[in-house]
Amino acid sequence: MKKILLLLANGFESYEASVFTDVFGWNLYEGDRSTELVSVGLHPVLACTWGYSCIPMRQLKEIDINEFDALAIPGGFEEADFYADAFNEEFLNVIRQFDQQDKPIAAICVAGLSIAKSGVLNGRTGTTYRFENNPRQKQMREMGVQVKSDERIVEDQNIITSSSPETALDVAFRLLEKLTSKENTIEVKRRMGFTC
Repeated sequence: MKKILLLLANGFESYEASVFTDVFGWNLYEGDRSTELVSVGLHPVLACTWGYSCIPMRQLKEIDINEFDALAIPGGFEEADFYADAFNEEFLNVIRQFDQQDKPIAAICVAGLSIAKSGVLNGRTGTTYRFENNPRQKQMREMGVQVKSDERIVEDQNIITSSSPETALDVAFRLLEKLTSKENTIEVKRRMGFTC
C-alpha cells in the first residue's frame, strides 16, 4: 500500500484538497486499491479558505514522514492566512524531506510557493498561480525558480506544480499515475465518469 500525505496549511482551498481525497479514494475502492491518503495539519482544526473548518486525520507531530510515498499540497488564500502555515519551517521541512528521498511532490496553484520557499526548486522549473498582474509568479522567480509562466502544469523530476485551481484534477490524476500506472489511472477516470 502506497501512502500519500495530504499536507494542509491553515487557509487551504477545500476544492484543491478534495481532488486528492476523491482521486485516491476512488483508487482505493474502484482502482487497483494500492493507495491510502492521510490528511495532516499543524493544528487540530484548520480553517478553509471559504470560512468553514476541517479536522485533519493526523497532526504533523504524530506521523513518521518516512512511512509516506508521496506528498500532495493544495493551495490557499493569503486573506485566509494560508502562508502562515505554508511558509512555516515545520511545513517546509516536510517538503525538503520528500525531495531528499526523491519522492513525488504535487502542489496545486500557490502551494507551489511553499515548494519554492523550501529551496528544493532552486534552479529548477515550476509554476504557480497566473493571472493578469498577479505577483505570485514573480515571487516564485525571486525564490530562484525558472518559472514557466505559460504552462498549466510543470513537472521537474519528482515535483509537479500548477498554475491555478483549474489544474487540480489533472495534478491529482498525474500523481496517481506516478504512484500506480497509466492503465490504472485511465480506469479510475473511466469509473469516475471522465471520457478517456
